[in-house]
Amino acid sequence: MQFKLSASLKAHKSDVRAVLAPSSNHIVSASRDATAISWIRTSSGEVFAPTMTYHADERYINALAWVPPSKEAPEGLVVTGGQEAIINLFPPSSADPTFSLLGHEANVCALHVAPDGTIISGSWDATARVWRNFQEVYTLKGHAQAVWAVLGLGNDQYLTGSADHNIILWQGRKPVRTYKGHSDAVRGLVAVEGLGFASCSNDAEIRVWSLDGECLQTLSGHTSFVYALATTSSGLLLSSSEDRSVRVWRNGKCIQTIVHPAISVWSVAAMSNGDFVTGASDGVVRIFSEESERWASEEVLETYEAAVQNQAVPSQQVGDINKTDLPGPEALNQPGSKEGHVIMIRQGGTVEAHQWSNASRSWEKIGEVVDAVGSARKQLYNGKEYDYVFDVDVQEGAPPLKLPYNANENPYAAAQRFLAQNDLPPEYIDQVVQFIEKNTAGVKIGSSDEFQDPFTGGGRYRPSQEIHAAAGGTYADPFTGAGGYHPPSSQQPSLPSAPSQYMDPFTGSSAYSTTRAPQPPSILPIRTPLTFKQANIPAVRSKIRQLNDAIKDSEVSRLTVDELARMNAVLDFLSPARISGSLPSADVDLLLKVASQWPEGSRFPLVDILRLVCAQSPASVGSPSAFVQHLLDAVQWDEQIVGNKARETNCMLALRAIANLNGKDGGAQTWERLRAVEYSIFNKNQRTALATVTINASCELLRAKASGEISILLQLISKILMSEETDSETVYRAVVAAGNLFTLPELDADVAQTVKMITSTAAGRFNEERLRTVSAEIKAK
Repeated sequence: MQFKLSASLKAHKSDVRAVLAPSSNHIVSASRDATAISWIRTSSGEVFAPTMTYHADERYINALAWVPPSKEAPEGLVVTGGQEAIINLFPPSSADPTFSLLGHEANVCALHVAPDGTIISGSWDATARVWRNFQEVYTLKGHAQAVWAVLGLGNDQYLTGSADHNIILWQGRKPVRTYKGHSDAVRGLVAVEGLGFASCSNDAEIRVWSLDGECLQTLSGHTSFVYALATTSSGLLLSSSEDRSVRVWRNGKCIQTIVHPAISVWSVAAMSNGDFVTGASDGVVRIFSEESERWASEEVLETYEAAVQNQAVPSQQVGDINKTDLPGPEALNQPGSKEGHVIMIRQGGTVEAHQWSNASRSWEKIGEVVDAVGSARKQLYNGKEYDYVFDVDVQEGAPPLKLPYNANENPYAAAQRFLAQNDLPPEYIDQVVQFIEKNTAGVKIGSSDEFQDPFTGGGRYRPSQEIHAAAGGTYADPFTGAGGYHPPSSQQPSLPSAPSQYMDPFTGSSAYSTTRAPQPPSILPIRTPLTFKQANIPAVRSKIRQLNDAIKDSEVSRLTVDELARMNAVLDFLSPARISGSLPSADVDLLLKVASQWPEGSRFPLVDILRLVCAQSPASVGSPSAFVQHLLDAVQWDEQIVGNKARETNCMLALRAIANLNGKDGGAQTWERLRAVEYSIFNKNQRTALATVTINASCELLRAKASGEISILLQLISKILMSEETDSETVYRAVVAAGNLFTLPELDADVAQTVKMITSTAAGRFNEERLRTVSAEIKAK
């Protein structure tokens, strides 16, 4: 019997980093959205429902464990660990932790409960800690890098796996054996009855070991990092991987490969009834079963398979390819060599990946292959994962130095760390920052070329995105909160040469200079507006034609032949090859009219055209004030309702259109109308766009050196900062907007003090260097 999807559980807002199953009717999941959730079903025929959310802190939860019921905890305890370096223990029915275990100095990334109830934890601080009766009894020190996997065996025996590639067996606090064999970081450990234990690694392999140190089996099949292992009551071994799959192993052979419609399958856990549960980067918890009565409906299964097939597979996950050398569809006539065997074929102008299933004796499409950013190997440096680990040449003929950098950190902080670690003069900081910015090419606040997806809101680096069905998607690691697939290229650019008066940076002759490191330049004010310019003109053209044809005369009037021709002329004007100039005002009026009259669910392409008009030819809208008011009326801005997805999309695109006017949006009347709507009903994309409106308005006030309407804009900014609790990007943009206004001369002292307090409080909700930096700069004004 094959495993098939049983249920998909959706509540998390970001990657599901860990899962466990205390019983067949109880699942716990943990996410980088800073929550863990208990899912309960009251009987075997019912669906799982979220019953309790555990939220002890504001940072990612990376690890879970379960303490069985006892006299002290009759319900059992959910154990969580994450970036706060605190281990919290929750009764399943309470959102408040009963115990908090303190001791680790960095991210707690691994947890396990031994058969006798002892807890063992692993951390980025390169230690494992053993806890008994909620007190620390041992600190296990022996690894050179982060401890990413732990396993309690009982009888005071423990296993730890590390980024230093080694596994250590401990008897109490004493290391008694080291297992060597993996060529990369060890990510998971699980006991294997009758044999010993199994380990998995970033080297894409699974190894089965006896406790006396012999490697009994090496299981190969995964094509990228293997993150987690589990065993079922029937003796199956389960593994989850960065290659989007869970593999099922019996007696050392892969018997089934289950591909997920996500970038990473972070965790897998077995259930007592023989099912298993997974957590993935798309934020979904999934249950799979061998029992047909627990399978999802045929409709749900077909939808799931379609989602898998419609995903794009980064070419790096399946190896380097030369499209001209690939076979055509005739290759699918030959059977695969083993379960999970992947081949690529040319299908017209695309490359498709197909995977062999022994169960169906057929090839199953698992996606289209696209070029992606970087490679399928995240970069490790000193046991931690980074977006980039550059080789920096500081002297000809000398070995390069390693410069690790994450896309979401302040480049000045990374540069200072690099200089300190390598005893280089602080005078090099600006050159290192330039090097980072040149070779990461990330979208930064204040950049004039922030191209964003008109529907998803993609712009700044965001973890937990699904694989894009187009080249260039961001592949992100929810474990570190950093984007993945960015290795150093084969030919690294060199750090710019220091001015001649500086000593040799490699020999260190000036390494101990007492010259104070230059402080990073002021961030504020930021004068360059942000724009939403991403466009897919052919798709918009096709959608308008399709929606126009679908309109029945009894509903509203379709576009006439002449109006459709004018609409096409507008799209031609907005194409990349357009000539300079502006649109006739009548064409903009036509767009506003149709956007007001068409059915609500059909308006979004029209509003999207208006967004592009505002970005590429703002003069075409005539009076910005009148245009914005008509646009807000067309999308029913004042009548937003939670759950009305069509209106959400229309209003989000309208906000982006207003942002694209770069602050020339009618001023106080617009800001007051935007402020009047209840903030809690906005979705994430709307909030980011709203904050962008405030930045661009502040830029316009700076340009005009005007502060007459500043109080109303500050009211809108303050509302965003007081209301936003989950999205740091929205807060950052609003904080920058407030900071811009603080550079204007005519700001009331009492108002300034209030806004400073609001800004500091909002920035304090998120542990981000960029927020701390800007907030501190505002506070100093």
